[in-house]
Amino acid sequence: MIAPSSFKGRGRKNFPFRALGLPGPCGMSADDECGRAPEASADPMSDDPNDLDPNTPPRQPSPPRDPQAALVEPAPAPPPEAPPEPERATRKPFWKRHLWLAGGAAAAVVLVVVLVASLFWSLPLSRALEPLNNSAIVLVASDGSPIAKRGSYKEAPIDAAKLPAYVPGAFIAIEDRRFYSHMGVDPKAIARALGKNAQAGGVSEGGSTITQQLAKNAFLSSDRNLRRKAQEALIAVYLEARLSKAEILSRYLSSVYFGDGAFGLRAAARHYFGKQPEQLSIGEAAMLAGLVKAPSRLAPTNNLDGARERMRVVLGAMVETGTITQAQADEVGDVSPIKVEDKVPTGSYFADWALPQARASIGPRYGETIVRTTLDPKLQEKAEKILNDFIARDGKVLNITQGALVAMRKDGRVVAMVGGRDYKQSQFNRADGERQPGSSFKLFVYLAALREGMTTTSPILDTPVQVSGYMPKNHEGKYRDREIPLISAFAASSNVAAVRLAHDLGPAKVIKVARDLGITEKIPNDLTMALGTGSMSLTRLTAAYASVAAGEYPIVPHALESFNKPRTTPYDPKVLAGMRDLLRSATHRGTGLEAAIDGAYGKTGTTQNYHDALFVGYVDDLVVGVWVGNDDNSSMNGVVGGGEPAKIWKAFMLSALGRDVASRPVEDPLEDLGLPLEGEIGPDGLPLAPLTVPAEPAEPPAPAAPNSGAPQAPPPAEPRP
Repeated sequence: MIAPSSFKGRGRKNFPFRALGLPGPCGMSADDECGRAPEASADPMSDDPNDLDPNTPPRQPSPPRDPQAALVEPAPAPPPEAPPEPERATRKPFWKRHLWLAGGAAAAVVLVVVLVASLFWSLPLSRALEPLNNSAIVLVASDGSPIAKRGSYKEAPIDAAKLPAYVPGAFIAIEDRRFYSHMGVDPKAIARALGKNAQAGGVSEGGSTITQQLAKNAFLSSDRNLRRKAQEALIAVYLEARLSKAEILSRYLSSVYFGDGAFGLRAAARHYFGKQPEQLSIGEAAMLAGLVKAPSRLAPTNNLDGARERMRVVLGAMVETGTITQAQADEVGDVSPIKVEDKVPTGSYFADWALPQARASIGPRYGETIVRTTLDPKLQEKAEKILNDFIARDGKVLNITQGALVAMRKDGRVVAMVGGRDYKQSQFNRADGERQPGSSFKLFVYLAALREGMTTTSPILDTPVQVSGYMPKNHEGKYRDREIPLISAFAASSNVAAVRLAHDLGPAKVIKVARDLGITEKIPNDLTMALGTGSMSLTRLTAAYASVAAGEYPIVPHALESFNKPRTTPYDPKVLAGMRDLLRSATHRGTGLEAAIDGAYGKTGTTQNYHDALFVGYVDDLVVGVWVGNDDNSSMNGVVGGGEPAKIWKAFMLSALGRDVASRPVEDPLEDLGLPLEGEIGPDGLPLAPLTVPAEPAEPPAPAAPNSGAPQAPPPAEPRP
């Protein structure tokens, strides 16, 4: 046994642990190495170099060791464990590492499926059976004579089960032989079509089933692209899931297009053969089935030979599918459509204008609807002839290539409408198009003045004026250079007077009058509008003049006899009388002298640089507006509203009223207004003679003696600027 004192002064590093068979300082057996640096000794005599460094902080003393513990037989050390192998990196599946992303994608897919399903479920399955929005309309004149036929023809739905078997069999044989075996889309038919189209180098055959055609006709456009074909296939599968084969076939036959504006088998059978589909022969059924491929090109009314050739192809397909026998096919002779006598024209300016009104009045309908219009065929013929005759005679010299005329009753019934010289060459309706009205807009300016309490004799300056930098000018720069009554300014169509009125009243009041009388177009909110710089329709402008003839406003121009008149407001009697006097002054002693006939009221209009010339007026209950000009807006050769338009207006009015020549006015209600008589104002509206003839000066009376008590004469009036 070694005494404890034997450890004193000796470092543990040099102690012979291995010789004594004792465990080493790290707790291992004597045969093992520590594998790490020994701990520093707390002994001040330690030879640890850290203890020799005076700068090293002192270590905490280790607890005292029991010397006897070193002599105890150590317990056998457990066998050393092998160092653990590093864990192999096991990567989790993507969906586990991004569970939130996978869940979101799944939710998105479910949402898309639900949305698509809801959209399909909301599709109106009966759409193919509904009437057309553009159903066939036959417009007839006021005397019942047809003037135009528009729209597509579709009859009531059919039930395929009630037809002879060869009728639906003809369509199945040529369009979809596997109709009863597929589920909306036929892969075999698609593959066959792709192969034949590849051989032909283009589209020679389609692979659409009857169900796909129904989907396209009822829900989709006719565009040829992959997106539309995909939609068509999806809807076809949906229809197969919701409808029976008989229902699908019935809807298809009720809506497919057969050319000539005929939709559905019932309409086609009536249109081409004058019979119901239940009465069709084998040949007629085969011809109609053959039209589906190219209805416009193969319509028997336009291409009978092509329709018959296609019919033979269908008959062969019907034999191959067992729909009919070869003997039945051989018995079919030449099939021909019925002949239609007195074919109704398809268009005119009036028909184009009337059709939207007729469409709104009847809504979607089956079959053909007859709508009676307000057109007077005799007046229409006269209007067309007179307008064309004048332009043919004077157009080359005056550089007039186009014109328009609209005639209506004072309640707004349009009885004639000419929108141009030749409808076949140009369908643009100039009677309903927008052009500047020029001085004919002054109707609204003077009405606003009369509403504000002015009268026909109220004075207005006819001198050059500049307002906010705007300097209007009278025609040819002629002015009265003094105050004149409103009626003289209106008759002469003074521009400066109209601008002064608009300035004094404010543009808002003038615009309100125009709106009250039914003008819907945009009107400039400045003083230029007094001279008609805002474009508007000749038809609506004429209706505004009709309100003066009717004594109430607004007057709505319309084309249907069934028109429901809206609520109107009567004119103030004083305002109405004043406005009629103004209109009469223009036709009998103003710029409208060329239109002067007994009972005529109206106003001329000319736009800057002679782009447009108009005359609008009325006699009794007939109100007429005339416009001449050029489509390219080029200038005419000095044509004013009191020229060619007034002459055309007068000629038409005399013809419409049954007058051979213009009669002179019997009475002149304006004679007491101090205005010049007829003929004293030139075509430009300027007087050829002074308004008043000064009287010969009389001898001045002898002045009364001062303070004689006799009344003194007033001093002479100051001249006005």
